[in-house]
Amino acid sequence: MTWLTWSLLSALFAAVTAILAKIGVAGIDANLATAVRTSVVVVFTWLLAFMARPQAGFQTLSKNSWIVLVLSGLATGLSWLCYFHALQIGPASRVAPIDKLSVALVIVFGALFLGEGLTVGKTVGGLLIVAGAITIAVE
Repeated sequence: MTWLTWSLLSALFAAVTAILAKIGVAGIDANLATAVRTSVVVVFTWLLAFMARPQAGFQTLSKNSWIVLVLSGLATGLSWLCYFHALQIGPASRVAPIDKLSVALVIVFGALFLGEGLTVGKTVGGLLIVAGAITIAVE
């Protein structure tokens, strides 16, 4: 499968996640809801990692990879905690688009920190995402 196929599947599952999370967080603490979801993700991904691991396995992870992946995990956890708190007090149809402002931020961060080109298409697309998120949020 191509990166586009995986990206579209990611978007589909993210949409399903938002709806299920909104239903699941009703009447319970958002931190507890995040902990339950995160626990499921941890068990599921470790099972996948062990079932599909390459021959080299964990030996290929450098110290730098560990550090960056741990930091990425912490950022993910903070993102999920904020997302669940937002879902608990706001409508999913407004929370999810604001959460997707991350796409515009990734375009900027990719250019600043990864040396990815900032093209006219990316700039216009990012601005449209921002405009769409704001339009949905203030409706």
